[in-house]
Amino acid sequence: MNWFDEVLYTELSDQGYMQRFKVDRVIYRDQTDLQDLVIFETPYFGRVMALDGVIQTTEGDEYVYHEMIAHVPILAHGAARRVLIIGGGDGGTLREVLRHKSVEHAKMVEIDASVVDVSREHLPSLSAGAFDDPRMDLVIADGCAFVKETDERFDVIIVDSTDPVGPGEVLFTEEFYGDCRRCLTDGGILVTQSGVPFFQRDELSRVSHRLGGVFSDARFYLAVVPTYIGGYMALGFATENSANLTVPVETLKTRYKAAGLNCRYYTPEVHSAAFALPNFIRETANL
Repeated sequence: MNWFDEVLYTELSDQGYMQRFKVDRVIYRDQTDLQDLVIFETPYFGRVMALDGVIQTTEGDEYVYHEMIAHVPILAHGAARRVLIIGGGDGGTLREVLRHKSVEHAKMVEIDASVVDVSREHLPSLSAGAFDDPRMDLVIADGCAFVKETDERFDVIIVDSTDPVGPGEVLFTEEFYGDCRRCLTDGGILVTQSGVPFFQRDELSRVSHRLGGVFSDARFYLAVVPTYIGGYMALGFATENSANLTVPVETLKTRYKAAGLNCRYYTPEVHSAAFALPNFIRETANL
């Protein structure tokens, strides 16, 4: 639920907690075929995108989420050549994936073409030219149907989705996770947006149960994104190769250096520490 009067944008959680953004200017607002999409300018976070009343990304702190959802699985894998992104229409995750020159092909499957088009026009810094990279392939389609039907295989699959309501709901089912596992190469990794544990405990518990029903090893790691209500953002990490979860920091440092990365949030040390969960999150995820 939100209130938007072109002066203040108020995001209210189901638990009654709210955050407000001062609106300097409304950049874009429309009801797409699937969801309400708004982009507005703020004094501190720059431009902000919200879908159906929920903040999705801001120019000010987007790097936290996009670096962590992309670099953790790719550097944990160590030899990822083909990456699939489900969702991620703003282009931030694609941008970070394609910073890895070792990635030969990145396919993005986004259900709402309007998100891509509007982001490219009004939030160009997020994709930073990634949509023009010859290694990427954009498919406007239902990601759930894509992984069910495709014959392609990927080393890393990243589910950069909205919350499990509306168009994003099907991306949180055990059936979907099973289809993703089928699309992974041997030793492949699935990473999926899993909510903010402080407020969305049921969501985290369900994701944990469903991932654990499909993969032999399913864990979570954390990133702190200031504009996501509740602080910690949980990211599910599922694989059939448990060694992906215990890559030594020195190995991560070597891979990070070889990739030529210089990130604002991600470091090899943060990567390793992100899997150390506070006890209330461990209990919620039944780990």
